[in-house]
Amino acid sequence: MSIKGYNVTSIDDFVGRELGVSNWVVVDQARINAFAECTGDKQWIHVNEELAKRESPFGGTIAHGYLTLSLLASLAMEIGVIPEDASAGLNYGLDKVRFMTPVKAGARVRNRVTLMSVEKKGGGRIVIKTINELQIEGEEKPALIAETLAMLVA
Repeated sequence: MSIKGYNVTSIDDFVGRELGVSNWVVVDQARINAFAECTGDKQWIHVNEELAKRESPFGGTIAHGYLTLSLLASLAMEIGVIPEDASAGLNYGLDKVRFMTPVKAGARVRNRVTLMSVEKKGGGRIVIKTINELQIEGEEKPALIAETLAMLVA
């Protein structure tokens, strides 16, 4: 998706503005299990459905915090956070992350992104900071709020 009028030369005009909201994505047990296999984080609260139904305060399994954090990149790309006229957009880091509400297996999440700042680095490089709110369908509080940094190459 592209954001009307949003490009490398006009990016300063978008500071403080919401860039968009992604589509909903299901965080199902298969995705949680795949993340557990990939990372080696196989805590029972994520992968043992029977034990989680009995013992978890959430009534079932929940997604890993880092799984929910990892969804931000693809959902931001869907919105068009990296301008189409940038030759590259690279992960540059995180300034702040707060995990607020666990994502239960089967829940749907989406990312709401606002451009916080733009810093010209020279040589056609621009660092953008966005605030990402990973919302959970039907929940009052988001799963997480994260300030992410991306390096754009014009």
